[in-house]
Amino acid sequence: MIEIEKLTRRFAQRTAVDDLSFRVQPGEVLGFLGPNGAGKSTTMKMLTGFLAPTSGTARILGFDIRRQTLQAQRLIGYLPEGAPCYGDMRVAGFLGFIAEVRGFRGAEKRRRVAAAVERLELEKVLGQSIDTLSKGFKRRVGLAQAILHEPPVLILDEPTDGLDPNQKHQVRRLIGDLARDRIVIISTHILEEVTAVCSRALIIAAGRLVADGTPLELESRSRYHQAVTLVGEGLEQNALAALPGVAGIESNPREGSLTVLARPGEVIFPQVNALIHQRGWQVRELDVERGRLDEVFRSLTRGEAA
Repeated sequence: MIEIEKLTRRFAQRTAVDDLSFRVQPGEVLGFLGPNGAGKSTTMKMLTGFLAPTSGTARILGFDIRRQTLQAQRLIGYLPEGAPCYGDMRVAGFLGFIAEVRGFRGAEKRRRVAAAVERLELEKVLGQSIDTLSKGFKRRVGLAQAILHEPPVLILDEPTDGLDPNQKHQVRRLIGDLARDRIVIISTHILEEVTAVCSRALIIAAGRLVADGTPLELESRSRYHQAVTLVGEGLEQNALAALPGVAGIESNPREGSLTVLARPGEVIFPQVNALIHQRGWQVRELDVERGRLDEVFRSLTRGEAA
């Protein structure tokens, strides 16, 4: 597993990461969330040994990142923020160079490069210099070098940044495949990424851990958890508001919808559905919400929740 214990990093008078502790097990895809400046990238750099902690430590499959840096780094595939590569190298040459750095030669080197190229669909840009690639292809080259040595730990900083929807789908599917017997940590501020690929999410704000749970557990902390949204004609707000377990009503005249909010721990769909049939309302859409991760995120990172 990966074990992070009281990890702290200070820059002059500013504390970027503050006493951070958590563990990640094989098979988990951990989404590491936070607003810009929360300390996500600083944490990634400390986990990979590129930045020394002020205090605390991390262990990668038992190797202490401070005392056994090289042993820990051999186990990691790392995609840094911005996917930096040698811009004047061609894609094929760059991946071959990375394979040699990782200790592969001859047929094994060619096999590793070919497998990474196929997974990231880089065949048509192999002869191009990296500087001439689009942002999306540069990101895919960065992912290819991260998985080339088939590491047991993948640490990816904004892995789908700059990718189009088709490429995002491809990378998410790849992450899902890789996570079956690996540890994957994804640092991101894109909440859609969490619900798409992550089995667990951590949220940090000002360098401190403020939430840890599955995406569903975090969504259940939203005021919209178990809310019912109706779109139709003749809907009566007062009748809906009087139902047991209802906390309030939100109206959206532009969409012609009403959202009925549930009190914490209450399930109100059966009552709402019964009222629809009783009053004979013509309802075109009827949805029950799991909760809104963006609302939970804003609440936690703006200090509005304990």
